[in-house]
This record gives sequence, C-alpha cells and structure tokens, in this order.
Amino acid sequence: MKTILNIIWLLLAGLWLFLGYLLAGVLLCITVIGIPFGLAAFRIGGYALWPFGRTVVDRRDAGAPSLVGNVLWFLLAGWWLALGHIATGIAQFVTIIGIPLGIANFKLIPVALFPLGREIVSTDRPFTDRW
Repeated sequence: MKTILNIIWLLLAGLWLFLGYLLAGVLLCITVIGIPFGLAAFRIGGYALWPFGRTVVDRRDAGAPSLVGNVLWFLLAGWWLALGHIATGIAQFVTIIGIPLGIANFKLIPVALFPLGREIVSTDRPFTDRW
C-alpha cells in the first residue's frame, strides 16, 4: 500500500516538491555558511519525494548549533515552506484519494519548519539507536 501511495504522491506532488527542495539546496550550498541548510534541504527533498513508509525522529546528539540553525531556518525559509505544505495539504483533502496525501503533506510541516537535529528513517525501525 505504501508503494501505491508513494507512486500517486510522486505524480501529484512529490516530484515538484523534490525539485523545489533540490533547487533550494543547490542555492544554499553556494556559500560555506549555507551548506548545513542546503544539506537539510536535500534531506527534506528526498523525504518529500517518497514520504510513505518513512518518518522523522529527533537526533539525540544535536545540540546548540542545531537550535541556532533552526531559528535562522525558521525565520528565512521554514514558515514559508510550512505555509506551502498547509495550503497543499488542505487542497489535497478535497478528494477522497487525496486524504492520505494531505496527511503526508502535514507530516512534512514539522521538518520543513525545523529540519536541523532531525533524521528521516524508515517506519520499520523509527527508534533504532544509530549513534
């Protein structure tokens, strides 16, 4: 079922979201200061491309730099991205087949707001200790 939802998602929203995050990541990686934000955009883009079957967990080893980076991200880009996901999610709720897609869009809001200090993992093992 996850695969079917991912294919529908890819065709209706995922590809465009992925390309947007990919462009943002490339632009952010132009400067040395923007590289952590660019890498975060690439991670979110991969998650936006194929969201079903994956989830976001907090990293326990993330510290103060992630907090400062998340504040900067929120002020510069995060709230715009979250508004886009909210609008798209509401629009997807109009049809019955769009309801799971809208839910997936709402799952992207927290990571779009604060991406640093989080990790995207498979739902088969969301709480595996990797560190």
